[in-house]
Amino acid sequence: MNPSTHTMFAMMPSDPSGAGPSPFSMLLPILGMLVIFYFLMIRPQQKRQKELQKMLSAIKKGDRVLTASGMYGVVAGVKDDIVVLKIAEDVKVEMLKSAVTAITAHDAE
Repeated sequence: MNPSTHTMFAMMPSDPSGAGPSPFSMLLPILGMLVIFYFLMIRPQQKRQKELQKMLSAIKKGDRVLTASGMYGVVAGVKDDIVVLKIAEDVKVEMLKSAVTAITAHDAE
């Protein structure tokens, strides 16, 4: 026999019907990974985002807050998407609400 003939026999399926694994059984592990990815990565991020939005909408005058830049301040006023922070005597700074990362104390004044 020719060596290429052995290769051809080795490449032939052992099952004469030629049926391989079903396409569904091949997609099942990929779907499982997508479900795990959703519950470990996407869902917790959505929950954190929802909590952050809730916190930002609850900001009111007198709250002591921490900004993304690391500054602490007391809220002197709230506009639509702007917060006025009092960071020292006679020093007020306007910042976007989204720059506030945490409320450290309520009604500090």
